[in-house]
Amino acid sequence: MNDDRRLEFLKLFEKLISVMTFPDRFVREELVDALRNLSKFFRLSKGTTEFFRSISDEKSGVGEILTDYDEGPADFIAHQRRIVSPMGTVCKVTLYMSNDEKRLSEEEIAHLDVVARSLISFVTRNRLSNAVDRLSFYDEDNYPNLRYFFRHIERISDRNALFGNTLIVINCRQFALINRDIGRAAGDIVLRRYYEIFEDTLGDKGLICRVGGDSFTILCENDMVNDITRLIEGIPVTYDEEHEKRVMVSSCAGVYPLPADISPEHPGEIFGPVYALSQEAKLELGQPILYVNRAYSEEREKAAHIRHRFLEALENAEFQAYYQPKVDVRDGRIIGAEALCRWFENGKLIPPGDFIPVLEQNMDICLLDFYMLEMVCRNMKNWMDKGKDLVRVSVNLSRKNLIDADLLKRIVDRIDFYKIPHDKIEIELTETKTEVEFNRLKTVVTGLQEAGIWTAVDDFGVGYSSLNLIREIPWNVLKIDRCLLPVEGDSEEVTRLMFRHVAAMANDMGLKCVAEGVETKEHIELMKENGCPIAQGYYFDRPLPIEEFEKRLLKGFYELDK
Repeated sequence: MNDDRRLEFLKLFEKLISVMTFPDRFVREELVDALRNLSKFFRLSKGTTEFFRSISDEKSGVGEILTDYDEGPADFIAHQRRIVSPMGTVCKVTLYMSNDEKRLSEEEIAHLDVVARSLISFVTRNRLSNAVDRLSFYDEDNYPNLRYFFRHIERISDRNALFGNTLIVINCRQFALINRDIGRAAGDIVLRRYYEIFEDTLGDKGLICRVGGDSFTILCENDMVNDITRLIEGIPVTYDEEHEKRVMVSSCAGVYPLPADISPEHPGEIFGPVYALSQEAKLELGQPILYVNRAYSEEREKAAHIRHRFLEALENAEFQAYYQPKVDVRDGRIIGAEALCRWFENGKLIPPGDFIPVLEQNMDICLLDFYMLEMVCRNMKNWMDKGKDLVRVSVNLSRKNLIDADLLKRIVDRIDFYKIPHDKIEIELTETKTEVEFNRLKTVVTGLQEAGIWTAVDDFGVGYSSLNLIREIPWNVLKIDRCLLPVEGDSEEVTRLMFRHVAAMANDMGLKCVAEGVETKEHIELMKENGCPIAQGYYFDRPLPIEEFEKRLLKGFYELDK
């Protein structure tokens, strides 16, 4: 090569390097143009670049093969360079010439090798960068993941353009049942098509990514929210077009219209609350879509205050046991009571509906349950020491306690510490939601029965109580929820019918029957007519502080003719 050709090569090579070393302004057409000019310079007829993710992929021919220059017969290989990266990827550049062209000199081959190695370096780096990007921003099923979503939010936030958008987190409802009924493979098809329906609906007005499992998060323009919520409420999804098989898929969701002053330092600041809300929506049977608004923010502040103060409140004895009498409707005798928790903070009553659900979100409720059991046992010990007759007192126990392997022992030990007769304590438990919980509940109730401690299934008739709950578990008491007591304006005849059959079933099974929420004379008559002898409710008394309850016990009965 003479000096002029060397200078020409350097200019062409400098152009190639310039295109490849500025990825932020990379233009593929410029790269192809630079390679074409170098190919012409070296009298090449064709050039190919091959990239394989592994050596085995190379052997099987599974990879990416690009031919950016093909201007004549490829009669022989003029030069070839193959490199295997430390990660096992293979990149190969093959350059061809026509028999009509003059063969390359050793100096030209050396220069051409520099071009080939530079091109391999660029391709390998670019492909590995894409692979890392996919590993970072896509999950194993090739859905864009939460990192992808956060990056999207950060870019919009950087332009101060979050306002006017709504953040949504959705959880498919009962998707485990879909997988069970149609199979996991078909379930995967349903999930993918469900995702694609949202993606197609959003178009360029939003983005959907998978949080994990059957949960997704969406950021969309506000005018898309109605369309998205319609999809959330339920749509048919086809998984077998040949046989026209499809399933209905619906979701629960948390929805957060982003305010004008939104300026998060990290996307997690806005994602966290709406994700938590989507989890709450799972539990809201009648309200599967919940919105982040001022009321929700206030509720979160209240919940944070409760969690912050709870342990201190326990130490300060701010929780008190109130007793609601259980009354025999046949003669008005007080035959027992339910201990209910009341929290007085600085003399002000915090309603149970404000703090019990918050404590149920973690294991704090278990501490409160045993605090109440302790208080009830202490009060009953005091009554015994004063020579008073005991009535059976029931104490509520949250399902959260079922994970405690020593639960049965802890209950018995507490009762025995105060020397309370076992048959004077009744433990109330509600229905469970999983087979594992059910089996554990059965073990605990059976153990309590063997210890002579009474047990009651609470709130029977609310939610989706299974008959297995009373068929397989040896309860003493069935407490009929207030929803089965008729009130004016509802379907009274249907409710009466349900009450009659539940009471009859309890009696036939040898269970004591207690009705909660008894408020009217009509309720009392209904109970008498259907063999449900024990009432608990405002007809007789609200939950009472211990001093007032002791006065009721001293009298021993209520007048029935009100």
